[in-house]
Amino acid sequence: MACFFRRKIAAKLARTLQQSEDVFIPSLTAVPPLKKQQSGPDLRLSLSTLRVEGILPSSGDIQLQTENLAAQLKQDKQDSVVEDISTGHAVINFKVNRVLLAEKVLEPFAKGDDDNFGLNSELLNSLPRGTTLVEYSSPNIAKKFHAGHLRSTIIGNFIANLKQSLGNNVIRMNYLGDWGMQFGLLGAGFKQFGCVEKLKDNPLQHLFEVYVKVNKEVQHSEDMKQAARDFFRQLEQHESQAVTLWQQFRELTVKEYQQVYKRLGVHFDIYSGESFHQDQAQEVVQELQRRGLLKVSERGTRVVDLSPEGDMTNVCTLLRSDGTTLYITRDVAAAISRRETHGFDEMIYVTDKSQENHFSQLFQILITMGHSWAERCRHVSFGLVQGMKTRTGDVVFLEDVLDEARARMLHNMNQTSSNV
Repeated sequence: MACFFRRKIAAKLARTLQQSEDVFIPSLTAVPPLKKQQSGPDLRLSLSTLRVEGILPSSGDIQLQTENLAAQLKQDKQDSVVEDISTGHAVINFKVNRVLLAEKVLEPFAKGDDDNFGLNSELLNSLPRGTTLVEYSSPNIAKKFHAGHLRSTIIGNFIANLKQSLGNNVIRMNYLGDWGMQFGLLGAGFKQFGCVEKLKDNPLQHLFEVYVKVNKEVQHSEDMKQAARDFFRQLEQHESQAVTLWQQFRELTVKEYQQVYKRLGVHFDIYSGESFHQDQAQEVVQELQRRGLLKVSERGTRVVDLSPEGDMTNVCTLLRSDGTTLYITRDVAAAISRRETHGFDEMIYVTDKSQENHFSQLFQILITMGHSWAERCRHVSFGLVQGMKTRTGDVVFLEDVLDEARARMLHNMNQTSSNV
């Protein structure tokens, strides 16, 4: 719609200055809504740009030039697109006809094009289109979905919808936190505090209670810390008893999460997770070793040096001293796997800002390994939700929020109907 008015004003300028209307298009800009006054202009013409392009003489008083051109434009009565022309410092302001603006806004709906409203603009024609993979929501399994997960879910879903509306092939991925030392804690904790009957009745609530208890226990118990390390090592070594318990936790979690997503109107094409890439993570480590990029730190951990001078002032740990992988190791493997499987043109991660350094290191490692496509990976961050700590039990569960919102809505609706 802005293109329609821009072209009409460009045509008016073309008639006045005896030029092609195309030369004026770049000089006409829409006034941002936040800078608009209630009765302010909609489009603005920069006289400086016209002078630089040689359309107007570059010598002389630019403000006088502005006033003279505005006066000439006011004399053109061939159309009723512009309802007011005014001047500023070296700019001419155009306020479009409000009746015509309303007609143009409603025009797509009369044609039955409301599903594509605003998407046929010339402004969008130059946008690159391809395959976009968006990773969002991505909660940790064996924990109830709480309000802290909501921002990534809603923002990520919005980005996916926007990219899809603009003509991209969008892959919506929920990359579950289903691996790592926290499951060593949960596995060891379940052995001590868990109850099979409670797990059947209310699985995520019971696992949440176990997780809180084991985190309190581990603060003063070296035996519990060792039990957690042992359980995670058993997982990495694919020992059947540990893997069976972990699989049970994962299946119960996904089933409950899907119910929450349904209430939110959110869907995913792929439910992935860190566990999918545990073997590939070892391949990443081997590749880094072959390239001579993996160093041994003083603590016995395996690190990649990301410092510009190669002086180990900025390192990223990829293996613990006991040989187990970390979150970033699996993230490197996951990114490579996604590129090979989906051939995406861009990949977008939606998480809170506390992970900015993590993603900066992730992209650096991928580029260091020779994966130039990592330059088309982006992290979209947002502010932290304060006060949400699952390990201490300080959380507000999203289902409770949704239930409360529904109850209040029904109450208000009933009150309204009874007052009619």
